[in-house]
Amino acid sequence: MDFDLQPIGDNAVMVSFGNQMDMLIHEQVRKLSAHLSANTFDWLTAFVPAYTNITIFYEPLTIMKHVTNTSPYDEICQRISSIVQQLQMESAEASNIIEIPVCYGGKHGPDLSYVAEKNHLSEDEVIAIHSKAEYLVYMIGFAPGFPYIGGMSSAIGTPRKVTPRLKIPAGSVGIADKQTGIYPIASPGGWQIIGQTPKSLFIPDAAQPSLLKAGDKICFKPIDEETFLEWREMHDSH
Repeated sequence: MDFDLQPIGDNAVMVSFGNQMDMLIHEQVRKLSAHLSANTFDWLTAFVPAYTNITIFYEPLTIMKHVTNTSPYDEICQRISSIVQQLQMESAEASNIIEIPVCYGGKHGPDLSYVAEKNHLSEDEVIAIHSKAEYLVYMIGFAPGFPYIGGMSSAIGTPRKVTPRLKIPAGSVGIADKQTGIYPIASPGGWQIIGQTPKSLFIPDAAQPSLLKAGDKICFKPIDEETFLEWREMHDSH
């Protein structure tokens, strides 16, 4: 797969694999992120993965210690290109599949009826379409533990709210245009809320605070109000 390198300031390089949300492009971003996490490079200071690219921050002075006839930028590009080319010959790691229980509609999903009406569907049809797909987490961002998810059917795509809510409860499952997502913490937001999961997506003091990570696959499982409350009660008691 082709890739492109471009400078971001004087101490960062953006590695781009394309310009659209795509599973193969995501695999390249994920493999490079995993490689950078697993290896110690004296020139690497940080990296930030996104949908189709990853920005790599480096220390120019460290690079200059090892080269005399080229610029730090040219040298870092050579090193990154070599890493990417090697990784492209390797198979991607298998994704975790995580089930997310969701209580749809009612007080947990106040916008379910609007999403159904907007797409000329019944509420049950929206739930069926939303819960039958297997989704891919492309990246975590916006808020701690917030997953940017791909794979939702355009049949239930719905624009964001014109006026965002001031507070959306943690665990709320929403739709914004052709994407679905889950609010890990209570926060303002403009997504159309169709349900809520009792599962905690972000626990600050946990060894791995975010339940989800880029590369995970998730599926939504419809549950009723009673199951939602039982799950919450069991979680709160631990």
